Amino acid sequence: MPAAHESEMGRRHQETRVGDLPEECLAQVIALTSPRDASRCAAVSPAFRAAADSDDVWRRFLPARLELDHLVLQAPRRQQAATSRKDAYLGLCDAAGAFAGGGMKVWLEKATGARCYALSARRLSLPWDDGEFSWRWTPHPLSRFPEVAELVDCTCLDIYGTLPAAALTPGTPYAAHLVYGTSEGGHRGLSYPDQETAVAVGGRVAARHALCLRPDDAEARKFRGGGEEARRPRLREDGWWEVEMGRLGGAATTSAAGDGEEEVTASFEVLGWYPKRGLVVEAIEFRPCPPSS
Repeated sequence: MPAAHESEMGRRHQETRVGDLPEECLAQVIALTSPRDASRCAAVSPAFRAAADSDDVWRRFLPARLELDHLVLQAPRRQQAATSRKDAYLGLCDAAGAFAGGGMKVWLEKATGARCYALSARRLSLPWDDGEFSWRWTPHPLSRFPEVAELVDCTCLDIYGTLPAAALTPGTPYAAHLVYGTSEGGHRGLSYPDQETAVAVGGRVAARHALCLRPDDAEARKFRGGGEEARRPRLREDGWWEVEMGRLGGAATTSAAGDGEEEVTASFEVLGWYPKRGLVVEAIEFRPCPPSS
């Protein structure tokens, strides 16, 4: 065998492939990616799976120590009993959410680990222009919270929720969503396309949109003029309806996170002053935008 060929074979034999690296080295590299990428790495080979599923990797994806302690204490028992960091992470990704106190639920987005929030109706500002009988607080079989707010009767309808800007994951684009339904007895005044949402950071409006909670083409024809076409809601798998209220870019969440005093506000308003009833408010959610957005 020629010496050059033997030398080439020896060189190839001495090469170290990625899969030959110690598990600790692979884990350090995978920990620099994301939960989604770590899960993909686990499918490459047994060596990658051992590294990608290790506590050293998933410890990096969990929230900070104090925040994690709070979430785990409030989480269901099945989450508290997690035997690995990956199990603990996946438990906190349950959209049912762990109570964070004061009528709010928080969970992690599975792909990125970004924080998600649901503010219950009790955490929202609701109009009381017609006195204490404008809203009725009642349990609901589909709700994650003990009570929802059912609109009995009002003329002025303006709902908003606030969250400290520092609570959002910096550098992550977010969208606010109104989660709602309508009462079994029917609704009134929710089908006109004169409804508006806005999302603001520190009082600065980042997005404003026209929408309609209960679209009705016959009602829409009563309104004339141009402008933005009203957004329409979608029916969720959990039985609630939701409509996107507006978005915040990643740059906005990064700059806002540096100011502990700023708040993010998501609001919904019906511009017309006419009787309204039958709206059931479950929550306002703040969730990361889909990757393709």
